Amino acid sequence: MKRILLAWSSGKDSAWALHVLRQGGDYEVVGLLTTFNAAFDRVAMHAVRRQLVEAQAAAVGVPLWPVYIPWPCSNEVYERQMTAACERAVKEGVEAIAFGDLFLEDVRAYRERNLAPTGLTPLFPLWKIPTDKLVREMIAAGQRAVITCVDPAKLGCEFAGREIDLALVDALPEGVDPCAENGEFHSFAFAGPQFLRPLDICVGEIVDRDGFVFADVTLA
Repeated sequence: MKRILLAWSSGKDSAWALHVLRQGGDYEVVGLLTTFNAAFDRVAMHAVRRQLVEAQAAAVGVPLWPVYIPWPCSNEVYERQMTAACERAVKEGVEAIAFGDLFLEDVRAYRERNLAPTGLTPLFPLWKIPTDKLVREMIAAGQRAVITCVDPAKLGCEFAGREIDLALVDALPEGVDPCAENGEFHSFAFAGPQFLRPLDICVGEIVDRDGFVFADVTLA
């Protein structure tokens, strides 16, 4: 099997990508590549605490590969940090990096362009699966996740902190992608077929910051 990394946001799509990759049997996921905002010690955009992602990585049985970036962070600095992570990966016999991207062509092209000089192959195990079908498949399989960040320009603030279940999916306004591929919301996965054990979590304070609404998730 090819040794690969998985770009790990801590959310439902990257978690489901892990499940799909394991089901296929062609790849061994040897690390979860996660970008952390060094100033706040949280996953960028998802705003999930590092300690929670460490618990998540232990619960799915894959080592965490943290990449720390400053805040604010220029694209140049971000790419330099990611290049260093790719160089480490190649030295350790990693052949590819998988992403949980669904349908945004510009995002895929960006990843392919940046990985081209590294020798690592980009993989997209969820690519072009219809998102309404995909989110319902996740839920039916027992994957559980909560919304940690909402873009209030695209979705109501009341969705922050809610679990992604069928009732939530059916309540999404028209025009909101069921998997939030357009940035409507971000999430944290805490249970599912890819977990050795579920995480016991609780949703705490919900705050407005920098134009987004965040729900703080902690271990119970």
